[in-house]
Amino acid sequence: MATKSKILFRITVWIFNSALFILISLLFYTTIPIKTTPTLLVPEGSVKTIITHLAKRGYALSQIDAYIVALLGKPQYGWISIGQTEINRIDFLHKLATSKAQMAEITLIPGETTTLFLRKLASELSLDLNKLQLYTDRYAEFEEAGFYADTYHVPMGIQEKHLILFLTSQSNKKYEALSIKIYGNYDKQRWNRLLSIASIIQKEAANSEEMPMVASVIYNRLKQNMPLQMDGTLNYGENSHTAITPEIIRQDNSKFNTYKNRGLPPSPVCSVSVDAIKAAIRPAQTNYLYFVKNAQGTHNFSETFEEHKSNIQSANPSK
Repeated sequence: MATKSKILFRITVWIFNSALFILISLLFYTTIPIKTTPTLLVPEGSVKTIITHLAKRGYALSQIDAYIVALLGKPQYGWISIGQTEINRIDFLHKLATSKAQMAEITLIPGETTTLFLRKLASELSLDLNKLQLYTDRYAEFEEAGFYADTYHVPMGIQEKHLILFLTSQSNKKYEALSIKIYGNYDKQRWNRLLSIASIIQKEAANSEEMPMVASVIYNRLKQNMPLQMDGTLNYGENSHTAITPEIIRQDNSKFNTYKNRGLPPSPVCSVSVDAIKAAIRPAQTNYLYFVKNAQGTHNFSETFEEHKSNIQSANPSK
């Protein structure tokens, strides 16, 4: 009986000493400094994947750290602030597990073209413009309106491919939800036509209130097989903010030139707002075929060319 008690005692002492040794070793291990950068890009993936990724890039980390991080929290994808170039391991792992990723806010305004939006992304997020264009061409469902006009929040340090996939995915979800709500399904060819009309409305209308009126002119002209003859269709690509002159109209031989071509452009000319989409779906019921900008910056609409000429004269009395 005494022998059995001694054995149990020795086992207990051994377990205690072993646990104490492990605890002391762990405490020592967690105080070993880690060399890092003041900011750190946490990759996407599991904790194990993140630790392996950082170890391959020179961080003195092991799978033990993966277990510690898993106990402390859940790392968030994106750039996080470490604030130091050398830090205790446990402090580093705590920041890795709990820090919120630094986010960037990007806004695509209605009426802007993809060309200028990508240029803005490249500048503000320090990204490669050629890669942004490459992935946009690959993943965007619609030219120009492939990105829905909205404000997005993305992690700092996001790569070009991931950014474009995120933007196109969010845009497609928005378009699909709108289409299903309106039509009951999502036909991409029909939606491309709708976005093309909405983009012209976006470029031509002075404000949201005018959009259904502009839409009515577009539909009335299409119905009568009249060329749209709208400057906004030429504000595509690099020409987003270009004032359309008679010379530009003469020189542009693209299908976006609605002075030379009947019907709609082959694709949208810019990003669009919900108001423009709604106007394209539900235009005002009018007989208007013309409109011209007035002194107030809005437009005067007319049914006949004679009325239109009179409106032009009123808007430009010196001519």
